Amino acid sequence: MAEPTYIPALSYAFLTRWYDVVVRWTTRETVFRHALLSQVAPKDGHRILDVGCGTGSFAVQLKLAAPGAEVTGLDGDAAVLTIARDKARRAGLDLAWVQFSALNLPFPDARFHAVVSSLFFHHLSLENKGRALAEIWRILEPGGELHIADWGRPRNPLMRAAFLSVQLLDGFNTTRDNVAGRLPELIAQAGFVGTEETKRLATPCGSLSLYRAYKPPRATPQRPDGDVLSAR
Repeated sequence: MAEPTYIPALSYAFLTRWYDVVVRWTTRETVFRHALLSQVAPKDGHRILDVGCGTGSFAVQLKLAAPGAEVTGLDGDAAVLTIARDKARRAGLDLAWVQFSALNLPFPDARFHAVVSSLFFHHLSLENKGRALAEIWRILEPGGELHIADWGRPRNPLMRAAFLSVQLLDGFNTTRDNVAGRLPELIAQAGFVGTEETKRLATPCGSLSLYRAYKPPRATPQRPDGDVLSAR
């Protein structure tokens, strides 16, 4: 059976209205989003894409931290984007919101300086994790950064047991690669370099990991004899 074009927040559409409350109490949201924001370090003039932006909380944080940055939130779910737009409007912020699939991003190659994603990849099958990462690689500029916050390998048996609550809600098929700690491997397979787990947080629902990786910069042209060619 084909996968749906998008996964509603908390996996079921009727739970969307409770998404922010649930995330706040189950993921240590304030802690992990602050850590992710520090890792991204947004700057004015940067073009930043939040893939699977959900209700827009982190995209709004990015814009508040760097008002001169161009921040775009993308999600396949119209309902969460309605909430996201309202958050931005109430904060007096101008963000772009795009309803589209992460498996076929509607942007040209090398469009963004950075791509962020939080609590999105555990909703995707192994194949679609790879497809989404390949699309992110495509739309990042050379040297661009990828930042992910998502469920990772549990740090101990207690965290593994706690993660069963996430698997029961979001499904075992899409979460098994997260619990196996495979996200860094999949990120590297998509062509990223310098992939690392930068932080691991214990939460009421398991271990939440932060990852960082880079799209390789353009190679410096060289002569056949190995000398670097100067730009003209």
